[in-house]
Amino acid sequence: MNTGKHFCHAVTVVMIMSLSSCTGILTGIYDEPPTESRTTSAGQLYIDASDWTKWHYIDLKAVTDSIAENPSFNPSALWQTFDIPVAEVSDSARKAGIYTYWYDVFGEGTGKYEFRSFYPTAAQEEPSEWTLAVHRNNVRTNGGAVWESPFVSLDELPEGSDWLRDINFTEDEWNQIDVWTLQEQMLLGLVGNQGIYINPILSRWLTMQIPPMPPVFSLNSSVFILRISDDSYAALQLADYMNNLGTKCHLTINYRYPL
Repeated sequence: MNTGKHFCHAVTVVMIMSLSSCTGILTGIYDEPPTESRTTSAGQLYIDASDWTKWHYIDLKAVTDSIAENPSFNPSALWQTFDIPVAEVSDSARKAGIYTYWYDVFGEGTGKYEFRSFYPTAAQEEPSEWTLAVHRNNVRTNGGAVWESPFVSLDELPEGSDWLRDINFTEDEWNQIDVWTLQEQMLLGLVGNQGIYINPILSRWLTMQIPPMPPVFSLNSSVFILRISDDSYAALQLADYMNNLGTKCHLTINYRYPL
């Protein structure tokens, strides 16, 4: 009997079973479900933001104008989607790129991480006019700033926007550890992240915690106030982050614009 051959075969089987098991454990992180669209009415937006490789943009002014012309208009039809650049470019001075980090996903969790590598890419493409963009549980603004209010319903908001003049708003900040983009080495704890500006306050509306496995998503039902670059204001509230099948990062957003 060739015990060495049988031993190698057994090890191979165990490794395959382990990888399959890990994939099941990580299902909530990187499964790629079919896309879904949904019709909404004024005051609510819906977007399937579950794809790791895309940013989705919307212009609240265009939404408001479209509804003014047609009250039955579907505001969710105005989302515009752009791929995250992952191809390497030659300009090593670029800040835009893919930052690979190791995360201790099977140990202490994503709070423990180490930088592994970087390569530059083209800058993120975006539409000419937009207010906010979403990628899974990440959110960015177009030169805006955000405040997390103490309110948990849009109906609780005071009238007008004068009361917001003295509020401390937080602008977008550079980030290279949270916009998870490349997943090919996830089983090794390695994730390729997009280096990009995101808003740390608005991104609080949906958080992911590892451990445990599968990860736990937590929804923050606070009303967030977005100060737009033209000094107008919008109120935003994440109402749900799952579709009818329970797939994560399908976002239902209550909004009010302008305040």
